Amino acid sequence: MRILLLIVFLWPLRGLAQDSLRISLKQVDSLFLTNNLQLLSERFRIDAAQAAVIQSRLWDNPTLSAEWNIYNPNKRRVLDVGKGGQKIIAIEQLLLTAGKRSKQVALTLENARMTEYEFMDLLRVLKFELRNHFFDVYFLQNTLSRYEIQIRNLQNTVGAFEKQYEKNNVSLREMLRLKALLFQLNNDKTEILFELAEKQKMLKTILHLEKPLSPIVSQEELTRYQLRSDDVAYLSDLALQNRGDLKVVSSLARQAELNYNLQKSLAVPDLKLGAVYDQSGSYVNHYTGLTLSADLPFFNKNQGNIKVAKRMIEYQKGILTQKEQLIKNEVTAALQKVKYVENMVQSVDVRFTEQLELLNRGVVENFQKGNLTLLEFIDLIETYSESIKELNRLKSDRVEAYEELNFMVGQELFN
Repeated sequence: MRILLLIVFLWPLRGLAQDSLRISLKQVDSLFLTNNLQLLSERFRIDAAQAAVIQSRLWDNPTLSAEWNIYNPNKRRVLDVGKGGQKIIAIEQLLLTAGKRSKQVALTLENARMTEYEFMDLLRVLKFELRNHFFDVYFLQNTLSRYEIQIRNLQNTVGAFEKQYEKNNVSLREMLRLKALLFQLNNDKTEILFELAEKQKMLKTILHLEKPLSPIVSQEELTRYQLRSDDVAYLSDLALQNRGDLKVVSSLARQAELNYNLQKSLAVPDLKLGAVYDQSGSYVNHYTGLTLSADLPFFNKNQGNIKVAKRMIEYQKGILTQKEQLIKNEVTAALQKVKYVENMVQSVDVRFTEQLELLNRGVVENFQKGNLTLLEFIDLIETYSESIKELNRLKSDRVEAYEELNFMVGQELFN
């Protein structure tokens, strides 16, 4: 059943592999900036926030009102609004006091800046995911190619054993043990393919592509991941300067203060300045007058909103302090991960991979010549396959640890 599942899964991938897009990390980064739908959508939010700033700077429109005489009983005339009739025309303009307009503009401007900070943080998060998936796919494909070579070699060996079994030169137990090994390798390959398909799905979604990707990674790109500074204080300061999510929280704290200033200004009544023309309804004909009105702050002095705004300042300050501490802890943890994985990589002999490949090339040949027993042959095949998988996983973990430090600091540290 598992073999059947493997065949079903592999068949459509045959065509996909031929149509895969070979791409470097630099090309992936560029494609990400132009293709990612989430980033493209977020830019509309920035435009909307900037449009809100424009709106906040506009003056209120004046109010024009008119009153006409519907019916004059003395003259028995409908709509008597001519020279001998009556009409009133008034115009009124709202005048904001206590700097309400400038305070509202400042609040809207800060909100627009926060939208840009949110975009920066989204870019940071998505780029981290992109890099991780890119290198995961690269190392998984490396592992997969080694497994495919092992499986082909083992299939040939199994085929040769079947012929020898038919001639009664080998036992059924020996042949079945080899088939069981082949079955296990195919199972491991299926698991790698499943993981690879999931990573490809995420990568294609981020890049808005339909084709699977085949990453191109040079040794130079891998060796650039080197720790130039392990000063936690220095890296933490960089993070506090660069992290978009911290800038968002800082912006919310500034908005709380700006809103408090705005709410205090709202307690001051606004003025309404206007002019009125009354044709014949006042103590003189063609009366013109100046009007000035304001609310009397006897009951509503905006006390509740002022109190809420003041409490929000303290709340946002607490959130900001907590966020700063969290970022410092994240940088410290990411730096520790880099050191741990680097120590693990350094503990592996640089010649280990070469020696492993050299040993593997001679395994089948030596087994066919009778220089290896069946158990030794199986043990070496299993050791090689598992070691290759773990080595690639370690290399992937190493890159991910460095990229996580980039992510926590909010800056490219390994250019």
